[in-house]
Amino acid sequence: MKLVLAIAAGGALGAVARHQVSATVMRLAGAGFPWGTVAVNVLGSFLMGALIELMALRLNVGLEMRAFLTVGFLGAFTTFSTFSLDFVTLFERDAGVAAIGYAALSVILAIGALFAGLAVTRLLLT
Repeated sequence: MKLVLAIAAGGALGAVARHQVSATVMRLAGAGFPWGTVAVNVLGSFLMGALIELMALRLNVGLEMRAFLTVGFLGAFTTFSTFSLDFVTLFERDAGVAAIGYAALSVILAIGALFAGLAVTRLLLT
């Protein structure tokens, strides 16, 4: 039960953080393209890489804290469902090229950010 509560608490905080970051990015960048979703997914991927490597190399955290941070917080902070909705919305607005660009940009940047998080953490800690 402690594990479920840890995930739920992390998820609640991650969802609120996602809303705040996404809203701020959209306010700054404008609402014509889903930059808020790109930002949270790329940032969340970087943080996932950094946290996983940090926990592997230095932090001895229990299962509940690991689940709170990764499954809970970062799972709720990043969003595949909003990414999918943004893609379909662009596509249905006759912006097919933008939709494909959005999908490619999101996947490439998010995976690259996870690799970067791993690499930066390794560089700093080894």
